[in-house]
Amino acid sequence: YRATEPNATARRCFVVISVPAMPADEWLERTRQTLADYIPRRLECGNATPAAILVLIYDRDGEAHVVFTERTHQVEHHKGQISFPGGACDNDDDGLESTALRETAEEIGVQPEDVEIVGQLDDMLTISNFHVTPYVGILKTNSEYPFVINSHEVAQVVQVPLPHLVDERNMELEVRQHKGKEILVPAYTYEDHRIWGATARMLRQFLELLA
Repeated sequence: YRATEPNATARRCFVVISVPAMPADEWLERTRQTLADYIPRRLECGNATPAAILVLIYDRDGEAHVVFTERTHQVEHHKGQISFPGGACDNDDDGLESTALRETAEEIGVQPEDVEIVGQLDDMLTISNFHVTPYVGILKTNSEYPFVINSHEVAQVVQVPLPHLVDERNMELEVRQHKGKEILVPAYTYEDHRIWGATARMLRQFLELLA
């Protein structure tokens, strides 16, 4: 359920994001500089399935956007949810960065040579037993990218303006049960889309680093 007073005690669990308005090129440079200096937290994989995702941002006609996918109901995990492009590691992948780029190409047609990888976020274990390594990349374009959707896995590409995500009015805190305890987790809204779960937690860390 949603926290009834997220602006009071609940929000103290989160870094307050306060970033001045800026054009897309400044957002991208801020991302490069921030991620270049960040040392991500690593987790032991255990019996979890290794996976990688790509937090992909780009200059879409002068405004910075973050690229998400809406998953179809034909996929095995996280049906219908808003996610970052990515997936499980294949034996042929040359490391997890290769996994993130391959999956992004397969899902939405973004070619690896069109992406500048600028860093990583903290590892995350998901309730579906994936050990996820998030990479952050900048798309090398300043206009609408010609995405090509894999219709089995992706219902649509969802592009969200970065200033919208930074605006705390578009985040809610939800109370979830985890190992018998109640925890606060972020969720974001954009138009008729809701970003929650592991995707929202990874997004939150990315936004806090930029703050």
